[in-house]
Formats: sequence, C-alpha cells, structure tokens
Amino acid sequence: MADILTPALGESVTEATIGKWTKKAGDPVRKDEVLVELETDKVSLEVVSPADGTLAEIKAADGETVTPGAVLGVVSEGAAAAPAAPKAEAPKAEAPKADAAAPAASSETVAIMTPTMGESVAEGSMGTWLKKSGDTVAKDELLVEIETDKVAVEVSAPAAGVLTIEAEAGSTVTPGQQIGSIAASGEGGAPAKAAPAPANTGSAQAKADEPHLSPAVQRVVSENNLDPKAIEATGPKGNITKGDALNAINAAPKAAPAAPAAAPAAPRADQPREERVKMTRLRQTIARRLKESQNTAAQLTTFNEVDMTEVMALRSQYKDAFEKRHGVKLGFMSFFTKAIVQALHEIPAVNAEIDGTDIIYKNHYDIGIAVGTEKGLVVPVLRDADQLSLAGIEKGIAALGKAARDGDLTLDQLQGGTFTITNGGTYGSLMSTPILNAPQSGILGMHNIVQRPMAVNGEVKIRPMMYLALSYDHRIVDGKEAVTFLVRVKELLEDPARALLDL
Repeated sequence: MADILTPALGESVTEATIGKWTKKAGDPVRKDEVLVELETDKVSLEVVSPADGTLAEIKAADGETVTPGAVLGVVSEGAAAAPAAPKAEAPKAEAPKADAAAPAASSETVAIMTPTMGESVAEGSMGTWLKKSGDTVAKDELLVEIETDKVAVEVSAPAAGVLTIEAEAGSTVTPGQQIGSIAASGEGGAPAKAAPAPANTGSAQAKADEPHLSPAVQRVVSENNLDPKAIEATGPKGNITKGDALNAINAAPKAAPAAPAAAPAAPRADQPREERVKMTRLRQTIARRLKESQNTAAQLTTFNEVDMTEVMALRSQYKDAFEKRHGVKLGFMSFFTKAIVQALHEIPAVNAEIDGTDIIYKNHYDIGIAVGTEKGLVVPVLRDADQLSLAGIEKGIAALGKAARDGDLTLDQLQGGTFTITNGGTYGSLMSTPILNAPQSGILGMHNIVQRPMAVNGEVKIRPMMYLALSYDHRIVDGKEAVTFLVRVKELLEDPARALLDL
C-alpha cells in the first residue's frame, strides 16, 4: 500500500482545498498519473499516483481542506486482476479457429491523450463525447472537444476500434493525461454485433445522412433543438460552423404567444426567482486576468475627443470603390489602426511591457482587437499591422472577428499582442475606462459617434464627435507620453492626409 500525501505547498502556505479527483475508489491507476488537484490561495498543485495499482481509498473528498503531509488517499500496489480473465479462457478445448481469434481480441489498446493546449494553458474541461464507451470509431473520427480558457481543442480517434471513455464530460484534464482508449480489435468483435444490424438499417442510414457536426456545433444544435439538415452550411467541405448554427437560432420562427388569460402568470410560474450557473472556464479566466491586471499595473486613463468629420467624409466618398476593388468594406477600424501604429512609432513606451525590472520595447506592432462573443470577450491579434494597407487591415479584422464568433480561433491568434483596441461604441457606449490587457502597457477605447454642437473657428457647428480613452500603465508610461500619444491619434484622424505625408 502506498499513501497519497499532500505535498509541500510553498512558503507561507499552510493549507489547500481539494479540487476534483480524476479517479474513483477502485479505479486502476498508473505511477505519476494525475489523481487530484489542490487549490491554494496562490497556485494550483497536481498530486500524482505514487505507484501502479488500484486507488483503494479516497480519504479527503472534493472541497475538503488539507495541510502539508496529510494523507489524501491510498494506492494498493501491483493490482492486476484484469489480465487474468483471458488466460482462464485460453485452455478451452476448441478447434484451432477459436484460437485464431484470440490474437485479435488481445490486440493492443491505443491511449487517447489530452493534447498540448498551447503556451500557458495548464488545464481544460471535457466537453460532451460524441460516442459512448463500447462504440466503434474510425481513425481520425472526431470524439470530443476540450474547452480551455482560450480556445476549444478537438480530439480525434488515434486509431480504429472500440472506445473506452476515462474522463467524463465536465471533468478537468491536463496536457498528456489519458482521457480514453481504443481497443484496436474492433474488427474482431464486429461479427458478434452484426446480427441486429438489419433491424436498424433505416436508422443507420438516417444517421449516415446527417451532416458531420463538431462538438461546439453539436452543443448549440442540441441545446436549441435545431435540425442540422435545415442549417445552411458555410464551412469548408460543406461543414456546419458554429456561426451557421447561431444564425439558424436567430432565423428560427418565434413560438406562438400563450393565450392572453395565461400570459401574465407564465413567466413567474415557469422560471425560478434565482438561478445559479457555474461560470465557464473562459469567463473565469476573463475575471481572473482583469483583476490581476488591476492589481499589478498602475492603471490610469486619459481622455480626448476626436472630430470624425474628415474620416467619415473620406469613407463615404470611397467606400463603394474600395469594396469593389478589395472585396471588403471600408470601416473606421482601419483608420484607427493606422493612426495608432504611427503614434506607437513616436511613443514607444506605449508599445512596451515590463518584465521584472526590465522594460521590453517592441519593434513590431501586433494589435489586439477586442471582439465580443456569446461566451465572452476575446482579443485576437492582427500581426504586423504596420506592414498592412487599409484593405489588409480590414480583411484581417474581418477574418479574426468571424473566427472569434464561430469559435475557430487558434491559440497563436490570441497571443503576443503589443497594444489593444476595444470599441464599446458598437454597443452604444459614450465613454468608458478600459482595463489593460496584461502585460501590455496601453489600450485604446473607442466609443459611440454622437452629433454634438462644437465651436469651429468662432462658429457653432454640429460635428460627429467620438470620445477616446487611453488606459495605460503609469509604471512605464508617463502622463506626458500618454497625453501626447492620444493627441497624436486625434490629429491623424481629424486630418487623414497627415498619415500619407508622414506629418
């Protein structure tokens, strides 16, 4: 027997809380396999199995508080009862053909492992499996989606055979952890299950005719009772994307209203007064990162306003020709991105970050564009924005926005930004103080364009005005630099010719 002990938790940390066990009492375990996660007020620690064997007992249940050195559970070493069964059947006096089937039944089992989920991503949550334990799967068939705090990672079958699930939907997994296995002897067991097949021919054919759905799409379809065959597919090879499913929800006819007499009581009768819902991993990460940003950086916000007359006139004059030539609409984001990049050239501290006692000045301009999705805010990165034309910027932003809404962003598209733009104006915001996207030292908030009376050359004129907000890290950016940066952006937007003339 080997005890599973609470490890040392670090300097000044005296206790931890049991997170969630990945195994149940009686389950087989392997040495160094992650069994449980401990949460402290500083970090999360993984506790692994001290030996091969069976998890004989769990002594500290989920949610309990433990101290360093406490016994969490017990592993009985060397338990290997499972392999004995095939040997017991082997001596049966049967024809040679029966023995010939034995190798097929004992063919190797291929493990399904949690893939590497990207830089700084230490864990993910299991989604809904598309197959059940005992189902036959094909090689490279999509089996499950793992949701991380940044993107969803799809896991496919590494081989053809019979599936065994080890990590159920909703459980937390780490890179390299085994979440299931496939017995590659699927062909050996097929004849035994072939008999009832004729009775299910109709349903099997119907299932084959159904379009292939990724786990993300499957979730939207099942939660909203959609018919996959009625959804217009725009993905590659005719696949239905998550965006297609969401569009189908909006396009679905609304249910007929209830009878007038019952209408007043229905909402209260059908719905509880309160509802508790667990935060998604993405929402938890957003909350944690924003609070960490506030706690770490010396954040300050400076404001200005920009007269959008010239940009709007330029856009109105050339938008049709621009779209015809480049195949993308001319929006305001490309003008703002160009102005910001030029201002970053002149005030490099706003494009820098702090690393310990060092300042890292970035000589590249990778601009994060905040995008609101149904799950929360994500910030995909437009790479090398200083090398892009207005058309290139508009195409890049459009592609990132679509990928964000469809849930198709990759980890690489979400990392490495040097400065961020967020546009609350699309939702009607007049003014806000955006929070830094750590470790960046600057973020620009755009807002709603409002017609306001302004004094222009001694006369009152109605102008389309937008408030701009620059939040910055005062540890690295001085007030003078922040104000100069924002004024520079204002000048370039109010007189777009300055950017062409490099003035």
